[in-house]
Amino acid sequence: MQTTAIVAKFEELFKNEPLISRAPGRVNIIGEHTDYNDGFVLPASVDKEMVFAIALNGTNSVNAFALDLNEQDSFNLDSIVPTEGWINYIKGVVAETAKKGLKPQGFDVVFAGDVPLGAGMSSSAALECGLATGLNKLFNGDLSKLDIVLASQMSEHNYAGVKCGIMDQFASTYGQTNKVIKLDCRTKEYEYHTLDITGHKLVLCNTNVTHSLASSEYNTRREQCEAGVEVIKKKYPEIINLRDVSVEMIKEFEGEMDQVIYNRCSYVVEENDRLVKACEFMDKGDLVNLGKMIYGSHEGLSKKYEVSCPELDFLVEQTLEDDNVLGARMMGGGFGGCTINLVKEDAVDAFIDRMTKAYKEGMGKDMLAYAVVIGPGARTEEAVEA
Repeated sequence: MQTTAIVAKFEELFKNEPLISRAPGRVNIIGEHTDYNDGFVLPASVDKEMVFAIALNGTNSVNAFALDLNEQDSFNLDSIVPTEGWINYIKGVVAETAKKGLKPQGFDVVFAGDVPLGAGMSSSAALECGLATGLNKLFNGDLSKLDIVLASQMSEHNYAGVKCGIMDQFASTYGQTNKVIKLDCRTKEYEYHTLDITGHKLVLCNTNVTHSLASSEYNTRREQCEAGVEVIKKKYPEIINLRDVSVEMIKEFEGEMDQVIYNRCSYVVEENDRLVKACEFMDKGDLVNLGKMIYGSHEGLSKKYEVSCPELDFLVEQTLEDDNVLGARMMGGGFGGCTINLVKEDAVDAFIDRMTKAYKEGMGKDMLAYAVVIGPGARTEEAVEA
């Protein structure tokens, strides 16, 4: 992300030299709908980010300029109440970092980003974590990375009104170059695994569709998983939730519970198992078998968990006969958004071209593609001269 324009706009508007903070969007290699079942996720921060130029202004006000929208807004620190629009995210971060012990002061900020909106790469988490990281430095705070993650998550809950899990903010803050994060959603414990895809690229294919039934269907999936756990507990009372169920154990209940409930539960159990195996394959540098886990994830999400859609399934099906693609699956909550594809590097341009044409012919829609690189998480730096 080019910071020069952001710094130049800041100096034009506020006649001051800013601090720079930035935070990336993320991908998730494998592990969907496992988070609210206390399972594992495997995100990584990428080279699409939100960038902030910020400086103290000696007042009790916050003045913010969204460069991408060419819009300005302000609020007073004495009265931070949720409102409409992008300023809400700024308010949320200020309010929630204050709850973590950061002492807010008036500041000016200009920000912009290249995290694609609506692509499931979590532009909102990048905004929250990038600003929180910058304010921690600006206010001489001592917030830990986990404080920043939790404050950012709560700003999403309490100001944006989205009851998100912890994965997006965690990946944006803790990300490292060429590393994926195996995050335990129950304990918040995490470990890094190196993802060496030398000779390959991660390519996102954006369906450009969002389906309105997503939020209601997510709630239904949660309820179905909980219903399955209640059946399993009758035989295994020590089980807390699906995180505690093995692949062998869940098979005992086929025919013992409603088929739809069984499908939902067996998908989650199998996805956790695939994720653990995916980490083992990454550690060995075995991209072929990693790709098989990624394909298995999509199969489960589409057939058992039923959170895919025709557009996502179409894009994955287009890769099945392509020797240049090692793995492909829908990424994110479902019903739209992107597929993530592990593609041989020298075939990326041809892959994008072929997929774009096939999608237009097959689904009658335009597809956008992004090749992404796994990069570092949220950080601050001194501004360079604009």
